[in-house]
Amino acid sequence: MARIAGVDIPSNKRGEVALTYIYGIGRSRANEILSTVGVDRDLKVSEWTDEQVKAIRETIGSSFKIEGELRSEIQLNIKRLMDIGCYRGIRHRIGLPLRGQCTKNNARTRKGKKKTVANKKKATK
Repeated sequence: MARIAGVDIPSNKRGEVALTYIYGIGRSRANEILSTVGVDRDLKVSEWTDEQVKAIRETIGSSFKIEGELRSEIQLNIKRLMDIGCYRGIRHRIGLPLRGQCTKNNARTRKGKKKTVANKKKATK
């Protein structure tokens, strides 16, 4: 099992897929990294040599913002939006969807579990 950027990547998977276990690296970026280093993307991680692992580690470390650094940058961006009080920041603050989705019936992932509100009873005469 190779360890890159503080993440254990699975050795039984293809290199292209295994690199996606690192936060901030998707399929296209994984392909870009492997082609830069010169490793076949269909080669399994267990078949990588130590030199290849070292080259991949150096490429990722020097070229991309990943893992903790990327997470903290995203959190700072969200905090900035909330501090300046723009529309997206307000939606973040109150826990609603930010990108124009309807919230009358859906948006349960963002809003959380249903909070049932009882109807007012009609006054009897």
